[in-house]
Amino acid sequence: MANAESTPARIAVLIPCYNEAATIEKVVRDFQRALPQAEIHVFDNNSDDGTGRIAAAAGAIVTREKKQGKGHVVAAMFEKVDADYYVIVDGDDTYPAERAEALMAPVLAGEADMVVGKREAVDADAAYRRFHVFGNWLVGKLINVIFGADLGDIMSGYRAFTREAAMNLPIMAYGFDIETEMTIQCLYRRWVVRAVP
Repeated sequence: MANAESTPARIAVLIPCYNEAATIEKVVRDFQRALPQAEIHVFDNNSDDGTGRIAAAAGAIVTREKKQGKGHVVAAMFEKVDADYYVIVDGDDTYPAERAEALMAPVLAGEADMVVGKREAVDADAAYRRFHVFGNWLVGKLINVIFGADLGDIMSGYRAFTREAAMNLPIMAYGFDIETEMTIQCLYRRWVVRAVP
């Protein structure tokens, strides 16, 4: 963690995208406002709707990842972006940028290696399919029991990482199971994982 006499911490917001033209400009601009000191990186995973062009016009640094799948994109983000702290957020505008500082607080304070943004819907029936809610709960419960953890939403796509955690996180999943894998890898290594609403 950077101290008052050293260079300010370098923060990167990493946004994996596939055909998010409808929302990516808003997501980029929201995170520019929420974390003005951060670099905003959009990783375009073969979109054919202009997502990368729109993101670049909004001020993001755009990188194309040709290997299809969110797991490939996350691995590429950690490999290609150099920062002290990372925030990962989906490009579909489902996570609030105004919660980014709260999400980052435990990693910036040296209290966590990874922080998971726990989704809390006002109307759970409207926000999530019932089977999805049950599946998320079941997988989360099993992982919490196995690792003695207390994380409420292990499948959230809104996370903050220290550089050390990001650089040492082996990624083998290809798709959206990447969130579960990142959680398990961190818990297996006894890294400190926190959840914030």
